Amino acid sequence: MNKNVSISGTNDRSWMQIVQKYNQPSAIQSWWQVINSLLPYIGLWVLMVYSLSVSYWLTLLLAVFAAGFLVRIFIIFHDCGHGSFFKSTRLSKIVGVPLGLLVFTPYHKWHHDHLIHHQTVGNLDKRGVGDVKTLTVEEYLQMSKWQRLKYRIYRHPIVLLVIGPFVLFTILFRFPKRTRSNKEKLYTHLSTLAIVAMITGLSFWIGLVPYLLIQLPVLYIAAVHGTWLFYVQHQYEDVKWARSDEWDYKTMALEGSSFLKLPKVLQWFTGNIGFHHIHHLSPKIPNYNLEKCYKENEDFHIEKPLTFFSALKSLSFRLWDEKNQRLVSFRSVAV
Repeated sequence: MNKNVSISGTNDRSWMQIVQKYNQPSAIQSWWQVINSLLPYIGLWVLMVYSLSVSYWLTLLLAVFAAGFLVRIFIIFHDCGHGSFFKSTRLSKIVGVPLGLLVFTPYHKWHHDHLIHHQTVGNLDKRGVGDVKTLTVEEYLQMSKWQRLKYRIYRHPIVLLVIGPFVLFTILFRFPKRTRSNKEKLYTHLSTLAIVAMITGLSFWIGLVPYLLIQLPVLYIAAVHGTWLFYVQHQYEDVKWARSDEWDYKTMALEGSSFLKLPKVLQWFTGNIGFHHIHHLSPKIPNYNLEKCYKENEDFHIEKPLTFFSALKSLSFRLWDEKNQRLVSFRSVAV
């Protein structure tokens, strides 16, 4: 059993009062996090430029560390969109938009989808925006062979977690959906133009090939690990999903989101996002307060949290079995 969250039995006012004290961002902590994430990333990037003349293996080694800081930068970008990193919405955008360029993610487009994700997580009737596509067993069985094959390809770990992340950050984020507002479309395209300008400027400095030799491995490593984190946050054994008539925000936040317990160094690089059940309960909590909230409130404690290795089991989950209320593999479904 992965979860044992006792707060699910308390009333709404109780949990709201609990999280309220952690919802207040600290300007000192926020700016320090920007500094200790951004400066090392820039420093490593510059070192990688000079490492190219020594050994590309050294460049790739530095890329691993640079990718870790890029993941941390993404968490700050993520918090800015939630309005949890600074008290000022304007300041959040001023910081968040340029950080979005570093992580190749359009600020307005991504946060629009992410807001929907928070409002609909675990809701079987509102899937499709800001989440990993997951069909029910019944939906899968009603598909044609060709449709099943396409879904199986999409859900294959190599596609979902090895190829997909890079395609997502470099290509798919460049194209807003037709249903989005003209303003959001404009911001998305302006973001792409700014990224092109950034690439052009750096290419004039060191050359296009050296730029690609540096940026591509950094972005790829960060994208793969970031996507893996997102995947296991809502795709794991004992996760809870429900139809709209049974969906409840508090329950789905606490029982439809995981607690991924990572080694301290990885917890630091991932900005405490492993405390995802608390983040979904209150997105206004800045990442540096999530662990504190967890430790100071037994109601949020998890009997058996996910670990890096136990989370690997989630790779076999492909479909939601409504009858048995759990994620299942393709093998468990009779076709």
